[in-house]
Amino acid sequence: MAARIPSFALAACLALAASAPAPAPAAELALLMIRQDGCGYCLQWDREIGAVYPKTGEGRTAPLRETDFRGPLPEGVSLERPAAFTPTFILLADGAEIGRMEGYPGEAFFWGLLGKMIAETGHE
Repeated sequence: MAARIPSFALAACLALAASAPAPAPAAELALLMIRQDGCGYCLQWDREIGAVYPKTGEGRTAPLRETDFRGPLPEGVSLERPAAFTPTFILLADGAEIGRMEGYPGEAFFWGLLGKMIAETGHE
């Protein structure tokens, strides 16, 4: 009789696991760059990061979307507050702001902060 209790418990656990809802899919990430014509820091970002960004792990995890400072936001994007200056980089999860980087003081700052923001989402 004792041998049946463990197998019954195992069967019950398996049945519960099979009926548990599937985990929710991870949010889709994107990096929104708000820029404007004549922005020297935007041009610096383009020279230092722009061409390599899509080839990096960060770029594959959070593909770049760009919008003009004076234009409307892309459809489906909601921000906590408007951008005050350019460039502003906003990490989006399913279109909602979850992180923000204002300005561009150089590559090390950009990669370090972006990596930290993405890691906090649980994405790799």
